[in-house]
Amino acid sequence: MKTIALIQGDAAGIGPELMVKLLRQDHLRQSANILVIGDPRLMRSGETVAGEELPEIRYIDDIAELDFASARIHHLNMSRDGVDDAVFGKASAACGAACMAWLTRAYELAADGTIDGICFLPFNKEAMYLGGSEHVDELSYARSFFKLPNRPSEFNVANGMWNGRVTSHVPMKEVPELLTHERVLESIELTDATLKMAGYDRPRIVVAAYNPHAGDGGLLGDEEILVIAPAVESAREKQILVAGPMPADTLWLKVRDGFYDAVVTMYHDQGQIAIKLMGFEKGVSVLAGLPVPITTPAHGTAFDIAGKNLANVVPTTNAVTMLVNMAERRNAVAGLDLQVGLLA
Repeated sequence: MKTIALIQGDAAGIGPELMVKLLRQDHLRQSANILVIGDPRLMRSGETVAGEELPEIRYIDDIAELDFASARIHHLNMSRDGVDDAVFGKASAACGAACMAWLTRAYELAADGTIDGICFLPFNKEAMYLGGSEHVDELSYARSFFKLPNRPSEFNVANGMWNGRVTSHVPMKEVPELLTHERVLESIELTDATLKMAGYDRPRIVVAAYNPHAGDGGLLGDEEILVIAPAVESAREKQILVAGPMPADTLWLKVRDGFYDAVVTMYHDQGQIAIKLMGFEKGVSVLAGLPVPITTPAHGTAFDIAGKNLANVVPTTNAVTMLVNMAERRNAVAGLDLQVGLLA
């Protein structure tokens, strides 16, 4: 049975509530050995908000105390000053620093083979910045921690639809210069590899155009002709099942109707808007191109409803279910190389 780490999210958000609702699900507790990383006081906070009691948990102060024969769920105590003073709905340096410390510990445990996958509950990027983080997001930090030559990528998944992207958290003005043959090809390869880990034997991928109407033969831009189409052809030569480039405003209908499994978009909002409209209430984010599978619910800390027992646990449940599946298949897919990464 695989061992997965669940990282408590920002104490000022809906993470504590979600953790309690998540751990009360029998089927998830039976699917993997679970190590919660965070502050035990947040478990009590979550119980108060959710109005529910947690199942039996073994609290430990050192990872050497792990013994899943005695308890399926362990909680590694990493208490942090200021976390218990968090105000729901307010970003704070204490909460951000705590999340970074917990994430670092999870990365360390993944690196030494103690855990097989990570699911983190929602972090708040403003709080992490206030807490001293030098990284724009969790992926940027993962690239630095694992010393990866290329940048990993984030996928969003909802209702069986996957969205990968060539560029992500960069200013729009920088996107055109980042659209190169190499980057587009690498994003297609990473999409193919990631979906295979998730259980797709031969993923069906469609690549979005960058310009309106896919450039209209060059009248509205030539990125499709000079960059995207050649990269798609290179992917086909590697036996990847991929189509495109197709106009971004219509291809999602084909994905929704089951013709494709995944879309590779050129920039963040080109795919995020579509996939969140079609399945935000169930969505999962997958961090790919790393030595270990990592998932998280696709929503944020939801400061507007924090502390009100209104959080929907379905995306978090889906994130853990997908993580367990990917962890189990990690070494089962012949030739799978998730070290392929994106450069931007």
